[in-house]
Amino acid sequence: MRHDTGARTWRRYARAAVRRLREDAGVQVQRCQWHKRENVVRYLAKQDQPMWRRKLQAAYAHPTYADAKRALDRLHRELRLVNESAAASLAEGLEETLTLHRLGVFPELGTSFKTTNLLESVMARLEAKTQRVTRWRTSDQKLRWCASALWATERQFRRVKGHRHLPLLKQALHVRLSLTNSAAA
Repeated sequence: MRHDTGARTWRRYARAAVRRLREDAGVQVQRCQWHKRENVVRYLAKQDQPMWRRKLQAAYAHPTYADAKRALDRLHRELRLVNESAAASLAEGLEETLTLHRLGVFPELGTSFKTTNLLESVMARLEAKTQRVTRWRTSDQKLRWCASALWATERQFRRVKGHRHLPLLKQALHVRLSLTNSAAA
């Protein structure tokens, strides 16, 4: 998995855009569980990292929100005794790593959507096609290049694992949005 400056840049801009929309529209954000796990274990001693990776992976693997949250809260309490920085890293944005669980679609769609691999794959292919372009004249030109590059790489994309369950995600998001709108009214 590549984590270059380009990936960090698009991730930062995407987060800023979502933050602007989120307050008004009830936007749901699923943060990458892989990145969360790696951010937590980097604070720990090398010899303890594999054990904590397994523990975090097992906690996230619970199919329901209540079970996953309970397991992660237990790990948070354990981490506070081991390393306060690791515990703080786990607590930061934890709810956003459980969005698929909260929506009730984790068993069906968790394999593909619990990480940012889908987006990073698209962005890496887009970068590979456009990396030699050094001078973008206008924003329209940049959009055309990106659209052309995505169209050219489209044949290389595979179906999302669990793609048949995407209507469940749509339905869960509609329910969440209607709850958010009725609470705001």
